[in-house]
Amino acid sequence: MRNILIIGAGKSSASLIAYLLNKSNSENFTITIGDVNLDAANTIINNHSNANTVLLDIFNDEQREKAINNASVVISMLPARFHLIVAKTCLKLKKHLVTASYVSNEMKLLNKEVISNNLVFMNEIGLDPGIDHMSAMKVIDSIRDNGGEMLLFESFCGGLVAPQCDDNLWNYKFTWNPRNVVLAGQGGTAKFIQEGKYKYIPYQKLFRRTEILNIDGYGKFEAYPNRDSLNYKYEYGLDNISTLYRGTIRRVGFSRAWNIFVQLGMTDDTYTIQNSETISYREFTNLFLAYNPYDSVELKLRHYLKIDQDDIVWEKLLELDIFNSKKIVGLKNATPAQILQKILQDKWTLNKNDKDMIVMQHLFGFEKNGKKQQIESSMVCIGDDQTYTAMAKTVGLPVGIAALKILNGEISSPGVQIPTNKNVYNPILKELEENGIIFKEKMVPYLGYNPEHIGG
Repeated sequence: MRNILIIGAGKSSASLIAYLLNKSNSENFTITIGDVNLDAANTIINNHSNANTVLLDIFNDEQREKAINNASVVISMLPARFHLIVAKTCLKLKKHLVTASYVSNEMKLLNKEVISNNLVFMNEIGLDPGIDHMSAMKVIDSIRDNGGEMLLFESFCGGLVAPQCDDNLWNYKFTWNPRNVVLAGQGGTAKFIQEGKYKYIPYQKLFRRTEILNIDGYGKFEAYPNRDSLNYKYEYGLDNISTLYRGTIRRVGFSRAWNIFVQLGMTDDTYTIQNSETISYREFTNLFLAYNPYDSVELKLRHYLKIDQDDIVWEKLLELDIFNSKKIVGLKNATPAQILQKILQDKWTLNKNDKDMIVMQHLFGFEKNGKKQQIESSMVCIGDDQTYTAMAKTVGLPVGIAALKILNGEISSPGVQIPTNKNVYNPILKELEENGIIFKEKMVPYLGYNPEHIGG
């Protein structure tokens, strides 16, 4: 009996598991879910006859090798830093591997061995990276195949709260790992190309250099630059591109307000706060302001960052209770970023009936027969509930579809790879459309750059 092993049963796994269970009878395979905590997995499989769970500590060699040895294809839904452990065992036992994470340099070094063993190690097959690659390459390849020359590529993605559940001034709630949201943009300078000019934005300026987007039916959004857009020149074959820019989507106004935390130093994760477990939210905020025994914390912050009392940014800060003297942090040896995350989770955690939303948009500028043209491609996906979220759907479905196609030999070209090949992305995108993940394309005037880009 053919078997697919899923290692890790976190929030992003629900739609993946449901998809594979729905296919298991007609495609004649079983699934095994390995995790250190099986409660969530057992709930999702609900005693399905083609599924079972096993206790699997990724650092336990015996458990890991036994589970992988019994599989035909292995899906790692673990944090990215653990994929290499799984990959080396898959290589040793000659098993195919699928992950939704970026390909690390260490994973790339396995490529020669993976090819020699005729194995498929498919990576970056989730949402972003994943659906972004496939949907972009479909249009880029089509433009090239029809004699067009690429001039511009811009790509944006964001996990947000659905409009009907948008009930705070920030127009935002956590729909994925809160820690990653707090630390977003750190660890490197944002790099992109605008009209043939290389641009570099340091972290402390990142959230004031945004671009405005319009999504039909959903209104205006903004995007701040991702860390390194230049990698995509090679991945997408865009060596001569004039404009190459990738960004993270938020509702308009989010970035200007978030920049307050950046300027204060609240997103810093490099040191711990003394007696952090006993301080109040108000005391935490005051840590980053100048000493003045006469002015209030509120007044000092407004003066320091030049925020008017009637500014919507001020209302957003008040909404988060950062001046509350009664709320206690309660975290020992916490960094500023960890404390900020705690404060935000008080306000930005999805309510029981809330739904999330994924928004993705690509812009393709090209020249054909001497005429410059532009295509806009957009996708919006709204979650069903707290289990089958839009994030779980857009991450898990492409992973499951790819794993099944590898199992069936429909994806067979060996190597450590990402889904930029037509033979991979075309069938996966087609099945994603059948599951409601649909890109809508339209021609728009060629601008060469976005005039609403701030300080480009």
